[in-house]
Amino acid sequence: MVLTKEESNPRAWYVGLPSFEPVRANGFVGSVAEGGNVNFRDIYFNPHGHGTHTECYGHICKDWVSVNDCLTEFWFPALLITVDSVPYVNEKYNEVDQLITLDSFRNIDFSGFSAVVIRTLPNGIGKKSKNYSASNPAYFDARIADLLVKNNIEHLLVDLPSVDREMDDGELAFHHRFWTFPQAPRKHATITEFVYVDSNIPDGRYMLNLQIASFNNDAAPSKPILYPIERL
Repeated sequence: MVLTKEESNPRAWYVGLPSFEPVRANGFVGSVAEGGNVNFRDIYFNPHGHGTHTECYGHICKDWVSVNDCLTEFWFPALLITVDSVPYVNEKYNEVDQLITLDSFRNIDFSGFSAVVIRTLPNGIGKKSKNYSASNPAYFDARIADLLVKNNIEHLLVDLPSVDREMDDGELAFHHRFWTFPQAPRKHATITEFVYVDSNIPDGRYMLNLQIASFNNDAAPSKPILYPIERL
């Protein structure tokens, strides 16, 4: 997804819109439209809350761990799958959640893949502009993380703002189990959230190019691209 300053920019976690502002100092204006010589803007955004981003285990670690140190290769054989969520009575929070269950993954052959891209249903274009804050969006049964780890999946991409429940008292069970943290951190494993996979792209085998911006942070804006294997 493209980061913009428009109201249509997708977001989550109660953040406001991204800000793109011309630098103004000592008579200089970083805007050609306002009479300046160049466009020279400060940009304020949150990698987790404002669109497609890739994160490493530093997201749940007290130490400062950069995704740029964890993701050092960028091409991966990837499996694209489409799954749906089901109503789940969450007794802990006395709410009915939408849960992506382990049953959706039981018959999938992960052999030969190191990345999995998950498209969730319904897959409307509204995903590209939705404000997910306070909406309790669908999330994943944490046991799916165990299955992915068992099958040596190192890179998970989802079209939701998080793999975990929006409000879970900081448990982040899926994140912890996917990174096997803190017992034996999978330091090169990544989770990419807030992707969008158009409905006309069929499920199946692809090569994934996972591009990330060079931010020294637990998460960075990213641009994952799928290439059909038969076209390579």
